[in-house]
Amino acid sequence: MKRTRVKICGITRLEDAISAARLGADALGFVFVPASRRNIAPDKARCIVEQLPPFVEVVGLFLDAKPEAIEAALEAVPSLLPQFHGRESATDCERWERPYLKAIGLGQKSTVERLSEEAELRSIAEQLAAHRKACGFLFDSNAPGQLGGTGHVFDWQKLDRTVGRNLPGSLILAGGLGVHNVSQAIRQVAPWAVDVSSGVEKDKGIKDLQKMKTFIEAVRAADRHIEEKP
Repeated sequence: MKRTRVKICGITRLEDAISAARLGADALGFVFVPASRRNIAPDKARCIVEQLPPFVEVVGLFLDAKPEAIEAALEAVPSLLPQFHGRESATDCERWERPYLKAIGLGQKSTVERLSEEAELRSIAEQLAAHRKACGFLFDSNAPGQLGGTGHVFDWQKLDRTVGRNLPGSLILAGGLGVHNVSQAIRQVAPWAVDVSSGVEKDKGIKDLQKMKTFIEAVRAADRHIEEKP
């Protein structure tokens, strides 16, 4: 049976990390962006990761971070899978000699800066080509080069128009996902994984156990529905 992976992002507390893992989350995301209210220090992330059960992927989010900041996080959490949200070049991402994820924002810019669909298509194609060694691409609702976690949904049809079948890595869907829409997202987009942050929170960086539970249950139910569909 097809199984959509689940990433719970913006983890800041051990109890939330343990609960997410026990509920069946495949990956946990740690935000290493000082400007974010979900920011976590590398040493605190290490303390959490050291107490996780086996087979849980840990992902570190960076936004145009200085190399020494990335190095500090990777030293603290050696198993970290980097996820780059800014305007990092392929060289910036590949210098760490490990698999990485590249986030691509599909949210609108300001009216003055708004891209035409043709320009947006060209920009995304260039990013995909440049980061062809990325193991996955996370599509979010933030403006390009900015951090996600906005709680807003982008037009999923943009993925058909801008990405189509040309994605060199796995597709990870983010942006405003919650129990109310994740089933529709899985049916429409068929992503490798879904990424949720604010949709399972009671406050910034503080997860809600029941919301995490119902979200993961909704993902599994959507997978079963697709499998059973004639």
